[in-house]
Amino acid sequence: MTQSTVRPGAAATSDDFRSMMAGFPTGVGVVTALDRDGTPRGMTCSSVCSVSVAPPTLLVCLRDQSPTLEAVLESGEFTVNLLHADARAVAELFASGNPDRFTTTPWQRAPDAAGPHLIRDAHTVADCTVALTQRMGDHITVYGQTRRITSLSTRPPLLYGLREFRPWSPS
Repeated sequence: MTQSTVRPGAAATSDDFRSMMAGFPTGVGVVTALDRDGTPRGMTCSSVCSVSVAPPTLLVCLRDQSPTLEAVLESGEFTVNLLHADARAVAELFASGNPDRFTTTPWQRAPDAAGPHLIRDAHTVADCTVALTQRMGDHITVYGQTRRITSLSTRPPLLYGLREFRPWSPS
């Protein structure tokens, strides 16, 4: 990790911001949706946040112009697959843009699911209906009212921080 010096009065740069956020560990999820042709779309997302418990709402921040965002906006729904500690390879795969990611990763679409469930790699899945979107820079914040939560595994969550993936440590 690079260290930046404090520059009183200086405007924050993109590099300063990236360094700051690298020091803020977060859980790792894969946001999935089906496009209008039924093709599964998905991308790794560490920008997942709870917003409200009544109604249960979360937000995800998705890169503008991504096929995943397009599918979310077209369908009006999405799934957040919170990855478990053994799913680092899937996190990297869905971050890579590899077009074969859904042919190499087991998934299913349960009845009333918003998008593909990554049945081998997620510990918990949240199916959401789009409630609101908001543009900020090169990303779109999508607020999703959570309509169903499915627990798939008791394995601990996968975390990302300091530009590394790590399992949640119980100690």
